[in-house]
Amino acid sequence: MTLGSSNSIVEAGRQAVRAEGRVRTELLEAAYAEPRLRQLFPWTGMGELHFSRCTEQRWTWDIPYIAPGTEDIYWALGPLRSEWVGQVATVQEVIALVVDRLPPNCGAAFVGTPEELATHEATKLDQQKDKDQAQSG
Repeated sequence: MTLGSSNSIVEAGRQAVRAEGRVRTELLEAAYAEPRLRQLFPWTGMGELHFSRCTEQRWTWDIPYIAPGTEDIYWALGPLRSEWVGQVATVQEVIALVVDRLPPNCGAAFVGTPEELATHEATKLDQQKDKDQAQSG
C-alpha cells in the first residue's frame, strides 16, 4: 500500500482512540502534534496511549507508551511493561520522553501486521547488504 493509505489508516486509528475516550484529550492532541508520533498507529490499553510501527494487530511493542497518573503526572513506560522511562508533570515532557526513545529509522506506520513488518524490514536489510557488496566488490 502507499504512504497515503498508511496516513489514512493512522488517522482512522487516532479518531477511534479519541472516540473511545480512554485517553486524556490533551495527551492525544499533544501526541498528534508531534510529527514523529503522528505517523505511528495509536492504540489504547488500560487508559494508556501506545504507538505501533504497523497498522494491524498484534501491534508492535517496541515504542514506549504513556500512562496518565493523577491530574498533573504522566508516566512514560516500556516498551515492555516491566520498563520504567520516567515520570513528568506535563504532556510535552512525556511526549519528549517517548520521542527520544523511538527505534532507529522509525518512520511511517507499515500497513500490515508485525510479522509482515519484520519480513519487509528483513528484505530491505538484505537488499541494502547486496547493494553495499556490489559497490565494494
